[in-house]
Amino acid sequence: MNVRRRSSAAALAAIAVIGAAAAPAVAADPSPSSSPSKTAPSGLYGTTDPQYDGVWRQSLALLAQDTAGVIPSSTAVKWLTDQQCANGAFAPFRADPAAACDAKTPIDTNNTAAAVQALWAVGGHGDVIEEALGWLKSVQNEDGGWGYVPGTPSDANSTSVVVGALTATETDPEKVVKDGKSPYDALLTFALPCAKDKGAGAFAFQPDKDGKLLPNADATAAGVLGALGEGLVADAADKADAASCTDADKPTREGAAANAAAYLTATLAKDGHLVSALGGSADQPDYGNTADAVVALAAQGGADKAAEPLAWLEKNAAKWAAESGPAAYAQLIFAAHATGTDPRDFGSTDLVAKLNATGPAPQGVAAKDTASANADEKSDEKDDDSPFGVWWFVGVCLVFGIGIGFLLSNRNKKQQP
Repeated sequence: MNVRRRSSAAALAAIAVIGAAAAPAVAADPSPSSSPSKTAPSGLYGTTDPQYDGVWRQSLALLAQDTAGVIPSSTAVKWLTDQQCANGAFAPFRADPAAACDAKTPIDTNNTAAAVQALWAVGGHGDVIEEALGWLKSVQNEDGGWGYVPGTPSDANSTSVVVGALTATETDPEKVVKDGKSPYDALLTFALPCAKDKGAGAFAFQPDKDGKLLPNADATAAGVLGALGEGLVADAADKADAASCTDADKPTREGAAANAAAYLTATLAKDGHLVSALGGSADQPDYGNTADAVVALAAQGGADKAAEPLAWLEKNAAKWAAESGPAAYAQLIFAAHATGTDPRDFGSTDLVAKLNATGPAPQGVAAKDTASANADEKSDEKDDDSPFGVWWFVGVCLVFGIGIGFLLSNRNKKQQP
């Protein structure tokens, strides 16, 4: 669900809000359980140490639930809002939200932008969002982009996730400028030419130590969405365009997105998925970046363009998600949404039920076992002329649902040939 593509049902839902209602730097929760452990902070999805990714995985979890028509737990939403610093920024995790943030608090643009998208989606947190957007604008770099940490050079991933926060909140990125340059201007500086020996249309994360741009699949998926003005949640393009790379003296952002989609298509053609090699180890399937690539390809060229990697995820990603936790389930839900695939039957896995089970029970899901809930949902759909289930309808009528993993730890390491 994208803010620029609201349905009439979503518009009606705006009258109600939730009462009290491959992560950057760290992978998703590697050991989820049916309920959070006693040592996990109350309201947080997943059971692993949230020090490096708490806000990121919480934001993706809430955004994915909203995308699937689920009303998140008010406790979970409050956990996220409580993580905000007085200046509007979010850190990956604050163990004591009552303690004021100081110079040592590791605030960053990625967690802040993800939180904005999640809180805008669930609704009812205008002040929190306004303060977060104000902080993001205050740390914009002179080239129009953002780095992960304020004061660091811009990179494609951070700039793209902030673009997603801007567009989700109906803020035109082209009007958010620093020294006359917008985020789109910054993104185009990371776009590579079409020649295979020069990058084949990919996006680079940022220049390396020698100032050279190297193709990066993670940054490319992020760059496609950023260049298109999309957030973590994106809809499929209305029409499918051929995935081809075309050089231009002054490429448009749409042209750069098409070039980058062509790069992803070519990279995925070999195995149907992306790969990563960390610490000198052999190449391994990269499930998270493959899910991000599915969203990017669908957003740029239509759902059909993402069919092959989507099929691979449906066949192979269940074990990875079970081991990785909330953010992983969210990424797969985003991939399902972008391609019009049912997230409750994703390769025979109910991604929504699995995500819900990693945290506090949502407000919009009945307190019954998953099998019964699925059976009732199918029965309700038969009794309803709407193509959606009753719980989906209840969800949209109670909360304004509007719908982004860019895992920073992988970005500099996943250089693609």
